[in-house]
Parts: sequence; C-alpha cells; structure tokens
Amino acid sequence: MAVDLNYERLLDLTGRNILKELQDNARCPLSEIGRRVGLTTPAVAERVRRMEEAGLITGYRAEVDLLKLGFPLLAFIKLYTSPQWYGKVLEIIRSSPEVLECHHMTGEESFILKITVTSTAHLETFIGYFDHYGKTSTSIVLSSPIKSRPVEVPAPGYVHKETLAAGEP
Repeated sequence: MAVDLNYERLLDLTGRNILKELQDNARCPLSEIGRRVGLTTPAVAERVRRMEEAGLITGYRAEVDLLKLGFPLLAFIKLYTSPQWYGKVLEIIRSSPEVLECHHMTGEESFILKITVTSTAHLETFIGYFDHYGKTSTSIVLSSPIKSRPVEVPAPGYVHKETLAAGEP
C-alpha cells in the first residue's frame, strides 16, 4: 500500500481539526471526533490511518502524574561537554530512566536534559554521572503553568506574522 506523502491534502482544515482533537485527547472515540469535524467514523479512521502512514502521527501515549509515581522533582540539566565525550554521555543518558527528554543543542551547551528524580540527593547523584565528561548547570522546576500543548498545524500557505514584519517573503 502506498503512503500518502501529500501533506497538504492530509492537512486540510478537516485534517488539522482531527489532529487537534487527537492531541487534546488521543482516547477520544473516532465517532466523537467525526461528530466534531463533520465526518463519518470510517472517514475519520481512514484519515487517521493515512496520517499515521505518512508519519504525521508518530504515536499515542499516556500522561502520568510524576508526583503520584514518587518523582516530586523535575529538573533541566544543561550539559557542556566536548564532542569526544558525546558517545559516552549518550550511553549514560540512554541508560538513565530519570531522563524524560534529551536534546542536542547549538550554542554553548551540548545537551539539555529534562529529568525527574525522587529527591535532591537523587539529583546530586545523577548530576555526578557527568563529572568526568564536562560541566553541568541545573534548574529545578518550581511549577509548570503550561505542561504541554498541542501543536497548532498552520494552514497551507501560512506565513508567520514576524516573518512578514521582517520583510521576508
């Protein structure tokens, strides 16, 4: 079966609305999504299948309450290291269940890690894993006014207002 790579057709107004509904609640029944976007359940199922095949939808997951799971501290660690240590550092990161996200960065820092730990002692131990490979800078999250939000898919031909203001085409 051929994969539909015509993203513009998949991301028409109805497709963008389906993506919004799925991002808001991936467990929402397709029949309810269909009611909201004006399609039948089989039509929604077919569109979702095409978006999955095209790689626009890459997965579904459950959001969990870290505090209730015993992880009261959320932190971001900036890691400054040299490329010679990337392999070893990535080995540590990949094998550490504390790491929720890892991003390789431009700028001074090499990586930014989003981690969750059980205590400040646990945080201190985790930071210590990187002592031999570079410098770290850690920020502990006090609160998260926006934990995550759905990606708003722009309409075809959309140009961001700041781009227009800067005089770029």
